Amino acid sequence: MRDIVFWVCAAGAAGAGLAVFLVDSMARATFALLASFVFAAGTVLLVDLSYLGVLVVLMMVMEMVIMVVFMVMYMMNPGGLMPMSMVHNKKGALAISVGVFLLLGAGSLLVDWPTTTDEPPPDPTRALGEALMGPKMLTMVVLGLALFATIVATVVLATHRGRYDRPERKPPR
Repeated sequence: MRDIVFWVCAAGAAGAGLAVFLVDSMARATFALLASFVFAAGTVLLVDLSYLGVLVVLMMVMEMVIMVVFMVMYMMNPGGLMPMSMVHNKKGALAISVGVFLLLGAGSLLVDWPTTTDEPPPDPTRALGEALMGPKMLTMVVLGLALFATIVATVVLATHRGRYDRPERKPPR
């Protein structure tokens, strides 16, 4: 079953990534990119890195939704009513992408992959965090909370009224 889910996620990520370059709308391209990231997060979840997989989904959903909102606000053609292309220098981009794909594919098939007899750590998320951050893990956790508090405070201060300060409605006559 895991193999089927992996191949569905892999094909979905590749297909949605391709759709980014085929649609005529920046908003549609953004949602296709979001779908590609969500499928990629599915493969991360398959290797039991639940925290990292959920983090990828949450970050990408928020980032892409914010990006769509700004595109709709500021772009001249957010809905794709006029034809547009996401690719510049199509021949050069195609040659480079095919070359990189073949190089990476050959590398993945020809390299001797290391094998291990070690048992996986009991908490892979913690092991990954310690491998990435080392002794700075506590600092990064506190920094994350401080950034979140800053975002909440900024949103609260940006409103000219509080949550409960609503104008009174007058009864209809």
